[in-house]
Amino acid sequence: MAALTLSQLQPRILAPVDLQINAGELIFISGPSGSGKSLLLRAIADLDPNQGEVLIDDRPRTSIPAPEWRRRVGLLPAESGWWADRVGDHFITAAAARAASSTDPADNADRDPAVSTALPHLLTRLGFERDVLDWDIQRLSTGERQRLALARLLLNDPEVLLLDEATANLDPTNREHAEQLIDDYRRQRRAAVLWASHDPDQRQRLAQAAGGRCFVIDSGQLIPELSL
Repeated sequence: MAALTLSQLQPRILAPVDLQINAGELIFISGPSGSGKSLLLRAIADLDPNQGEVLIDDRPRTSIPAPEWRRRVGLLPAESGWWADRVGDHFITAAAARAASSTDPADNADRDPAVSTALPHLLTRLGFERDVLDWDIQRLSTGERQRLALARLLLNDPEVLLLDEATANLDPTNREHAEQLIDDYRRQRRAAVLWASHDPDQRQRLAQAAGGRCFVIDSGQLIPELSL
């Protein structure tokens, strides 16, 4: 997998950020609501205006087509988008986007969830049966949407994970399942992970287990979090 480098990256309201996230490394960021955590993640994903540069394995973002960048550097927003009526339609779209932006012919096997080996595994790990693909979006709870959005993200096989409050709406059991899935993905795929979380227990527990680092946004500056 890949390392992620932020070089003088400056979203709105934040000072320029320099940060290196190694392949397989977990980094948490925290800060009050409105401090700029989501803005930083969206800037890395190239969804909001920003200055500076982002590199994946020393390759500048500016040299990579936008669809490929957003597949390789995957953002899980705090509130995910759902544009079709049926759950499964969103996974067909995700798999097709992955295949379209990939040079690996094997990715074409994931164009339909029926032939995807990854999707059933992801759903099971997150506590769903296969019939969830036939559910109407309107019946989903906030926590179910959050878990399915995580599955949709991982189906794209990103090299970097940008997680914005990835487990904030989950009960303890489902939070544990999601945390374990993310950690397994990080270790097995050597994915760099940048995770915005309000939960100090989560940050301390997972960062210590992974040998990760924690930062906080304070007055527009990203600085090491010393209180954990």
